[in-house]
Amino acid sequence: MQLRGIAQVALSASPWTGLLFTAALFAGEWRIGVYGLLGAAASTAAAAVLGADREGLGKGLEGYCGCLTGIAVVVRLGASWQTVLLAVGAAAICSVVGAAAGRLLGRFGLPALTAPFCLVAGVLVIALPAGAPAPAAPALRDGFTTLTAAELGQAFCDNIGQVFFLDRWYAGLILLAGLLVASRKAAVAAVCGSGLAILTACVLGLPADRIGVGLYGYNAVLVAIALGATFLPLTPWTAGYAVAAAVASVPFTAAWAALARSHGGSAFTWPFVVTTWLFLAAAPALDRPGISSEKAT
Repeated sequence: MQLRGIAQVALSASPWTGLLFTAALFAGEWRIGVYGLLGAAASTAAAAVLGADREGLGKGLEGYCGCLTGIAVVVRLGASWQTVLLAVGAAAICSVVGAAAGRLLGRFGLPALTAPFCLVAGVLVIALPAGAPAPAAPALRDGFTTLTAAELGQAFCDNIGQVFFLDRWYAGLILLAGLLVASRKAAVAAVCGSGLAILTACVLGLPADRIGVGLYGYNAVLVAIALGATFLPLTPWTAGYAVAAAVASVPFTAAWAALARSHGGSAFTWPFVVTTWLFLAAAPALDRPGISSEKAT
């Protein structure tokens, strides 16, 4: 159950995917692994106490936001007994926020995705500032951003790794292997999302150092998985639709990050959430296939 909760960060219910994702967390930074597991366990336990649907619990749907929240806490505040308590409490709150979001969004046929994590972690970041002041937004380059081969490889892997706040290239590859275990479609979507994010960021002239560590690409990876391998049936039209959404998420991520930075916050996965909501909501209006009746697992 807990492994599935970690796998659900990338919209998978495979325990083997969860196992590889967990290995990636510990490979990137052992504290991230510990707090990710702790957050997933806390939110799942809280949801069970509150009487959440047993099927959803079994698929890990109550654990992924808690996992990300626990990681966000340790990344922001470091590891200590106080942050253990904070991570557990915040992850438990995710289950309440998730239930409310699911009820409200269900009326429109939209999934909650990682919105509960974004809400809870966003409040924590603003309420509990830590570390050096947020740096000013980096200036755009004049023209196409060029990257070396090493920077391209790093960016490709970190676009996947940053889904879990990881900036180690090998962690990104382990995560990709986890996706491949669950679904070749999801793995291909992640690869395409990462590549499209790099190309789009370079065309926009975004700073090479931030492209290289995946800060503009992780939302595109998630958008590609959601629209290209999970919620929409795969057709030539929906594949192109997913490409358009992944590309759109890159400037959206840059703009959201700049706005959040000015207030001491973080974009987290809001660009993924909002982009996916918009494209899912628009699909039926365009007289095209809408959300599939069952989420891919």
